[in-house]
Amino acid sequence: VQLQAFGGGLVEAGGSLRLSCTISVGSFNKSAVAWFRQVPGKEREFVAASMWGTVLTAYEDSVKGRFTFSRDNAKNTVYLQMNSLKSEDTAVYFCAARSDFERISRDPHAYVYWGQGTLVTVSS
Repeated sequence: VQLQAFGGGLVEAGGSLRLSCTISVGSFNKSAVAWFRQVPGKEREFVAASMWGTVLTAYEDSVKGRFTFSRDNAKNTVYLQMNSLKSEDTAVYFCAARSDFERISRDPHAYVYWGQGTLVTVSS
């Protein structure tokens, strides 16, 4: 299983970006897929997650109403639409997946598959 994240970049505060994460294997068996972010010197932080094959989605409080998790099952791809970006959203963003049938977790240690990070920089 391989995940590949892309779509980061430099954006002004208030702007938008959409991150994508492709998953190399055919559909996860209702496993959780998540986005995390990390800034230097800090632990990896939960951003959003969804159960593959369901509508169950969770968001970190600071991104609720601004970020949207979505997926394209046919393309084995998940997305993180980020609107109204703030300088504090600046981080390296990672996509991650749990093993089959495991539910959403906000703990990064619960995820066994990780994509490479993609840098999001929000200028104020």
